[in-house]
Amino acid sequence: MTESSIVGLIRLVDGESGLEVKVLGRTMPGVLTLHDYLDAEIVVTSGFAQGRLNVCLAPDDLDNWSQVLQELAAGRNAVWMDDGRNPEIRFELSGHDGIAVFVVADMAASGTSVRVSVRLAGGWAEEHQERLQHVRDAWPQEVVETSPGAYEWRP
Repeated sequence: MTESSIVGLIRLVDGESGLEVKVLGRTMPGVLTLHDYLDAEIVVTSGFAQGRLNVCLAPDDLDNWSQVLQELAAGRNAVWMDDGRNPEIRFELSGHDGIAVFVVADMAASGTSVRVSVRLAGGWAEEHQERLQHVRDAWPQEVVETSPGAYEWRP
């Protein structure tokens, strides 16, 4: 994977603190059942700690991220990837203007969690909708599940 083919899905950065989710590419291109799954990495930075986790995003994860963005834009807290398959990311609006706290909890694998606050830049929600669309444009869904456990290539 070349650096130029990496697409940033999430980028919430404030000075030394930040959360990024970078999509690296398809998990198993050409394998019908896994073709639409995407390899990604979660990168958390703060003045105190940094961490990087590799994850696999299912097509539903992108749909759920869109819903999380809508919740956050409406001023409500939200959780992304809370199905136990990947680390959970919780977003909490602090009540202070423009400040959000995110918690990345990798309880299933490492038992580690990190909590970091960031100041959200103006237009962050729209920017992240554009980032999501860029990921979908780069790796469109090309497989359809016709019945439980039966897959075929989209026409």
